[in-house]
Amino acid sequence: MRADSEQQSHIRVSATQISFTKNAPKRLTPLPEQQTTVMQEFQFKPFHEMTDADYATVGFKSGLEIHQQLLTSKKLFCRCPAGQYSDQYDAEILRHMRPTLSELGEYDGTALMEFKTKKDIIYRIHRNTVCTYEMDDTPPFQINDEALDIALGIGMMYGCDVVDEIHIARKQYLDGSIPTGFQRTSIICLNGTIPYKNREVKVVQLSIEEDSCREVSDRGHERIYLTDRLGMPLIETVTGPDMRTPQEVAEVAQLCRGMVRSTGNVRTGMGAAREDVNVSVTGGTRIEIKGVPRIPHIPLLTYYEAMRQWNLLRLRDELHKRGITPESFRSATDNVTKFLRKTRYLPIQHALEEGMTVNCVALRGYRGLLRWKTQTDTFFSKEISDRVRVIACLTTLPNLIHSDNPSESIATAEWQSIKKAMSASDDDTLVLVWGSKQDIEMGAKEIVIRAKEATIGIPSETRQALRDGTNGFERILPGADRMYPDTDLPPKRITDERREKIRATLPLDFWKREQYYRSTGVPDDLVQSLTVSRFAPLFGMLVKDWKINPTLASVVLVQFQKRLKRERLNVGVLTEELMKRIFLAHKNGKITKDAIYYSMKKVVQEGSFSEESLPEPCSREELAAVVHGSMTLLSGMKINHEEKKQEILMGMVLGKLRGRIESTVVAEYIAQELK
Repeated sequence: MRADSEQQSHIRVSATQISFTKNAPKRLTPLPEQQTTVMQEFQFKPFHEMTDADYATVGFKSGLEIHQQLLTSKKLFCRCPAGQYSDQYDAEILRHMRPTLSELGEYDGTALMEFKTKKDIIYRIHRNTVCTYEMDDTPPFQINDEALDIALGIGMMYGCDVVDEIHIARKQYLDGSIPTGFQRTSIICLNGTIPYKNREVKVVQLSIEEDSCREVSDRGHERIYLTDRLGMPLIETVTGPDMRTPQEVAEVAQLCRGMVRSTGNVRTGMGAAREDVNVSVTGGTRIEIKGVPRIPHIPLLTYYEAMRQWNLLRLRDELHKRGITPESFRSATDNVTKFLRKTRYLPIQHALEEGMTVNCVALRGYRGLLRWKTQTDTFFSKEISDRVRVIACLTTLPNLIHSDNPSESIATAEWQSIKKAMSASDDDTLVLVWGSKQDIEMGAKEIVIRAKEATIGIPSETRQALRDGTNGFERILPGADRMYPDTDLPPKRITDERREKIRATLPLDFWKREQYYRSTGVPDDLVQSLTVSRFAPLFGMLVKDWKINPTLASVVLVQFQKRLKRERLNVGVLTEELMKRIFLAHKNGKITKDAIYYSMKKVVQEGSFSEESLPEPCSREELAAVVHGSMTLLSGMKINHEEKKQEILMGMVLGKLRGRIESTVVAEYIAQELK
């Protein structure tokens, strides 16, 4: 029997709107006529042709939520080691997430969505990095004071107000990435600013919280996580929606990155910092692009999201012109497997061979709209396909086809048979979805829900960043009521004495550091790296107190470390104390500038530094003997390019004396001898 799904979709849309109706009412509020005209006329240009004026026209706004791991030895609420990553595991734990009613008797929209996926959540645990706390079998320890001090210090550097008393809250995490279903978190700093261009960007709040698991795979009804990252301390910095172009978002993210790295107390490397980017346009709503791994990706991602929202608003206007509103929306769903028993369309053919079935959804009046462009080379049909993939777990693509794009799908005769069975007119669009009975019923409902949401505007969603700069649906954006007090931990007072002690250890603001480095003559290509280096305080001492040449100091502290990294050596063993001893040996004339790199390499390989093991500096007499001996050897060689003679001789001499004499001294002596 064909079923009209209007009542079902109305119930579902109401549920999903728990979060996004806070920003956009269920009853459509028409935009001003002037804005509607602009929306009809303005078309997004290619990314590199967009101007600041274009982004002002669409009302582009963006803010950041930056998650940064802190460099601590222990996790936040237990005493397991932090930062020990491994793909190895000793056991697996299976859990299922289920929604519960809030104190107001409501379900969170995200909780309902995740529950409908019917996922098996599997955690892979390693005995060295996880304890019973992470599995919610024992109460938490008191918050890690080392992590708290680092977080408070970063908040102070943003000029934030530090709270008098810390209260731990639970934030629901319903995708399974935290086994307890919630994350312990606390807002510790408020109302800061970031100086940017000729204005300030607000830092709304800074929180300290525990990290989630690492996702291994998500296929069908099974999602697998590694738990080695779980519980590691991190901070979340939330800015205001103060950025007006995609480039500004990336630039502010770089400022925040420089700020936290300048402390030397945060982790670096892939995954140590992750940006969630919030984007909206005039008439739209806040959309969160989740887990952007690299700042250079932000401009293109935010451009495409602004384009998507703008085009979805234009789609809504087109639907209203056709008389399709939330109240007048109609659809129908039916099983059409019998019409496709002999189809030659391989995805459906293979599905039927495996005992699956096919449902059809008729969207009344939607003809041509599933081909409505939302992002470059991306259409509204992908919005629907993504929902089906995530919520109905129909992850094998393609997971649906539609009559707005009949080519390379089922035969025309099959479309006609289904059209007749669905009582569809030429103005309707037919969507086919296939899979197990349970999954396609959920898939058909999601097709109806997403199509109806198009008549309202833009649903608030968390979206996944894709490699080409576009994005895809990840989950419904959670509401503000996902936070509630934690009853396992008492409040923790932040005393004035603790504040002052932290403030005394804070480094100079990194943008002031940058100005200082440029004034001392540090090469331009090293300034930014030195600004966020853990050796930045050491640089100041070397230049001011020991009178080391600023260029030499910056090259050693930045470039030499990079060279060692390229040789796959662990530069983490180069402590500030060891670097001081190497520089002191140079200052006292025991090693040359050229020998500093080889001394650092030896320290990395052996783990210690000893002046006794240093080679004796080369005397003038020894240099003369080596140069004359090399010249004698060179005279017996055939040299095709005489102009290379000095360069060849230089290489021969340094090969014997490298690290014992400055290369500039060797070059001067050779030049004199060759004259």
